[in-house]
Amino acid sequence: MHGFYGRILSIDLGRREAVIEPVGDALLAAYLGGKGLATRLLLDRNPAGVDPLGPDNRLIFATGPLCGGVTWGASRFGVFTKSPQTGFYAESYAGGRTPQAVDAAGFDAIVITGAANTPVGLTIHPDGCDFHDAAPLWGKDVYESDEMARSAFTLPRADARRVGAVVIGPAGENLSRLAMIANERWRCAGRAGVGAVMGSKRLKAIVFQGDRQRVAADPAGLAAYAAAFAKRGVENKGVKAYKAMGTTMMVALMNTAGAFPAKYWSQGSCDHWKKISGETFHAEHAVKAHACAKCFMSCGRMATLSSGRHRGLTLEGPEYETIYAFGGLCMIEDMAEIVYLNDLCDRLGLDTITAGNLCAFTVEAVKRGRVAYPIAYNDPDGAARLIEDIAAGRGIGALLGQGIKAAARAWDLEDLAIHVKGMEPPGYDPRALKGMGLAYATSDRGACHLRTTFYKPELSGMIAPDAVAGKAALLIDFEDRLTIFDTLILCRFFRDLYTWEELAAVVSLATGLDASPGALRRRASAITDMTRTFNLREGLTLADDRLPARLHREALPDGRVLPEEDLDVMLNDYYRLRDWSAAGVPNRNPGP
Repeated sequence: MHGFYGRILSIDLGRREAVIEPVGDALLAAYLGGKGLATRLLLDRNPAGVDPLGPDNRLIFATGPLCGGVTWGASRFGVFTKSPQTGFYAESYAGGRTPQAVDAAGFDAIVITGAANTPVGLTIHPDGCDFHDAAPLWGKDVYESDEMARSAFTLPRADARRVGAVVIGPAGENLSRLAMIANERWRCAGRAGVGAVMGSKRLKAIVFQGDRQRVAADPAGLAAYAAAFAKRGVENKGVKAYKAMGTTMMVALMNTAGAFPAKYWSQGSCDHWKKISGETFHAEHAVKAHACAKCFMSCGRMATLSSGRHRGLTLEGPEYETIYAFGGLCMIEDMAEIVYLNDLCDRLGLDTITAGNLCAFTVEAVKRGRVAYPIAYNDPDGAARLIEDIAAGRGIGALLGQGIKAAARAWDLEDLAIHVKGMEPPGYDPRALKGMGLAYATSDRGACHLRTTFYKPELSGMIAPDAVAGKAALLIDFEDRLTIFDTLILCRFFRDLYTWEELAAVVSLATGLDASPGALRRRASAITDMTRTFNLREGLTLADDRLPARLHREALPDGRVLPEEDLDVMLNDYYRLRDWSAAGVPNRNPGP
């Protein structure tokens, strides 16, 4: 079938075996690839109730039918598994240039099961995979592991036209449930603890290499479409804004809107926000735009610190979410220190959103006398110390590495802890943006902004932030379209460019399938139902589709709050429009 390889690579680490399996056209036509295909495989192959850190939990890497070709915004891969952080569905995505190598290996998905007895590395190539001793890499940080894996595991094959590596750091090795999978140092499949799953299998690194390329249904038409798309796109106002400031521009916007979570979710802005804004960052340090492959947006920030005790430190970042987590929740006032903490998390292999939340939560626990630890607000050294302890599984870091739910129970602070399904929210306060409350509550992987990016319509005037009526319908439209993004797999920041009609055009040219907006919506609904079915099988109840009670009863300083009854109205509308029962169970069979 056009646009697909029609092949899955199944790897058993315990047996050190790999098998290439065909994947039927019906499955590909139904789910397109990426999230759709991977979710179907996860539902079919994962045993119900499997231990997320057990050998039978599948770890799936997948690309979509647009990767490796001419389509803009499609240099991304996804990681799918059962989350050790939440116990539910996990999906996490990363960009850069590595996705091109993942795709060039020539598989629609790679399914990894089992666990090795000793640290192992893999080289995945068009003929399958080779196994390597990864003991020399074990204990190394992400940056060194990436370099060592590329050097040691790249095979001298004629088809090694594209090469890329994914690795875990010490946090993944030590099974911290906020561990990530990294590529190219600073690109991360960051959320839901996917790095801990890789660590539980003693899988330190994977090198992907190959020269395969997907064959489009209409190659000339797709090339012409991509050229015209780029010509239109570079003039887009949003594209120019991302290129100029990246996601750092959100600091000013969110503080102005009073939706910037600060001082562990007790404020909607912070007095020092201008010090950590994108404008100040670009003015005080050497910052350049940086892009993934096949991207004209260049939202990445390649930065070198020009002053302070970390002068000369270089990394790609920080993103808005990292600034919010450390600059807002932890109240750190120096951007250079936030960059330093970003770098530390990247080296150790930790998700910065959860790390910042846990640091701020610990500050509050110390203030309440529930734990003794040297950390306070605006204390980058204390935060760095705690991050190192979490990655090492040392002291209270061992408890925090089990996730916010475990720590809140142990410290009797469950009423204080902010999370949904065990995952901490990103930097959009739902008391100011009510639709984000619905997004957090219904997200299949826990509190997440990327499943819907619903802050965009609320901040841009498409719908009022405090509105309740009509929220669920608009959110579903965003969620469905972005579900198709994740099957293809496309970057979120192209959301204003790839409308339903644009998606229909590009999918048709790439695959030749019926890709009308209506057909794509039906696929998206089926994938959402399938993901929900997975979570229900793993024990999800209506109680998991709730926000922390604190966000309902504790108002922001300006008086805004999200009443529980407002969330109830939006949730009931969401279930009805999804054709789910009042118990949140899909009424339809999700497909083949």
